[in-house]
Amino acid sequence: MNLLLFANLVPMPPLASQHGQDVDRLINYLHWLMLVLFIGWGAYFIYVLFRFRQTKTPKANHLGAQTNAPKYLELVVAGIETLILLAFALPMWAKLTDPKNLPVGQEVTQVRVTAEQFQWNFRYPGPDGVFGRQDISLVSPSNPLGYDDKDPAGKDDVTPPMGEMHVPVGKPVVIRLTSKDVIHSFKVVAFRTTQDAIPGVPTTTQFTPTRVGRYMITCAQLCGNGHAKMAGYVVVDTEEDYKKWLAERSKTGVATSFE
Repeated sequence: MNLLLFANLVPMPPLASQHGQDVDRLINYLHWLMLVLFIGWGAYFIYVLFRFRQTKTPKANHLGAQTNAPKYLELVVAGIETLILLAFALPMWAKLTDPKNLPVGQEVTQVRVTAEQFQWNFRYPGPDGVFGRQDISLVSPSNPLGYDDKDPAGKDDVTPPMGEMHVPVGKPVVIRLTSKDVIHSFKVVAFRTTQDAIPGVPTTTQFTPTRVGRYMITCAQLCGNGHAKMAGYVVVDTEEDYKKWLAERSKTGVATSFE
């Protein structure tokens, strides 16, 4: 049995994204490393208890165990952790969040996600594929998300009900994320996706869903008293069902107010 198969023996939640296997593999590597450390340091602790027991050393030895092995082991562990960080974690993070690495083209589903206490707002570009202008200076009680009603590119944008997000299976999804109030975090466990939503600092992330289904969105930041209720859903549709859903939402017009 090779190392990759052995690492994947640790049970994980259901997976529904293309990049999720890499995330699972990284998490498994970390857990196996922690297991080795737990066993190693546990064994050393038992050794010290036995080595310096009262019957063998009636008078306490203030110097303790005289060996450099723990120091070398600490350096080895730090080296392994650095390797995992540089070889796996950082490249994966850059691949998923760096704007330079985001997929482009007609096959990509673009979604603007705006978090607020305690709900999720979604917006899709219309047939023109271009989002309408959004600016913090336009925020008002009647326009809490700051959309520019005068921008022609936004006339065909689609805004579904809050907490409801649909994407087609097998195609890349790019999330453009921000927040109205405090720091939130967009998390979908099945997609192995987590990204902070920061007021005034747009962030991006991406995933490609691989399984049709309904998956919960949770907030991974403690964002206030209603944090536990801040849930939504990503529905992964077939291509036909997604187009039908989007067409139905387009008929309802553009919503710029969420009251």
